[in-house]
Amino acid sequence: MSRPIKVFIADDHPIVREGLRLVLERRGDLEVVGEAADGRSAIRLATQLRPDVAIVDLDMPQLDGVRVIGELARQVPTCRCLVLTLHEDDAHLSGALAAGAAGFLVKGAGSADIERAVRAAAAGQMVLAPEVGPRVARAMATNRPARGGERFAHLTQRELDLLELLAEGADNLTISRTLHLAPKTVRNQVSALLDRIGAPDRAAAGQTAREAGLGRQPRWPSVP
Repeated sequence: MSRPIKVFIADDHPIVREGLRLVLERRGDLEVVGEAADGRSAIRLATQLRPDVAIVDLDMPQLDGVRVIGELARQVPTCRCLVLTLHEDDAHLSGALAAGAAGFLVKGAGSADIERAVRAAAAGQMVLAPEVGPRVARAMATNRPARGGERFAHLTQRELDLLELLAEGADNLTISRTLHLAPKTVRNQVSALLDRIGAPDRAAAGQTAREAGLGRQPRWPSVP
C-alpha cells in the first residue's frame, strides 16, 4: 500500500482547520501532518514537515497566502499549494497562480471536491474551482504570450505584464495604476514574481527581462 498523501493546513480560523482535518482524515490515503494560523508559522512548519500538499488561505496574519505560496515554492518545491479562500476575484486569483499555486478553490466547496483537489494537486495536476476555471481557460487560450522566449515560457500573461513593467523601471504605484491592482497586491505579486524567476531584486529582474526582449529601456519616473 502506498503511503498517505501528507497535507498541511494554513488558515487563521480554528474552525476551518478543524473542519478540514475532519474531512481529510476520514480517508485512509490522506494525512494531516500539521497546521498553522499565520503566514510565518506556515512557512516555518511546512519547511520542517515537507508535506505533499499545503492548503493555504490567502488572508492570514503576519504574511498573506500569496507570500506563503511563493516561499514554499522556493523552499519546498515538492509541496503543491492549494488555495482555499473566500476571494474569487481576478487580483487574488492571478496573485496566487503567479506565486506558484497548484490549485484555487473557493470556501464553500464540498468535502468531496476538497478531497479530489488534494489528490489531484499531489498528482501534479492543476485544480480550479468552477467559479474561476473558465476565466483562466479563456485567458490561456487568447492571451498566451510569445514574449520573453524560452527564458520566461513558464510565466502567465499577468506575470509577463508585470515583468515588462519592471523592465521599464516602473515603481509599485505605477504598476498599481497600470494593472488596476491594489498596492498591497502589487507588492505581493512582485515578490512572488522575483521568486518565480530566481531574481534577487526588482532591478535584476528588470535587467534579465530586457535581455530577453521584454520592455524598453527604463522610462518611468520614480514616484516620491
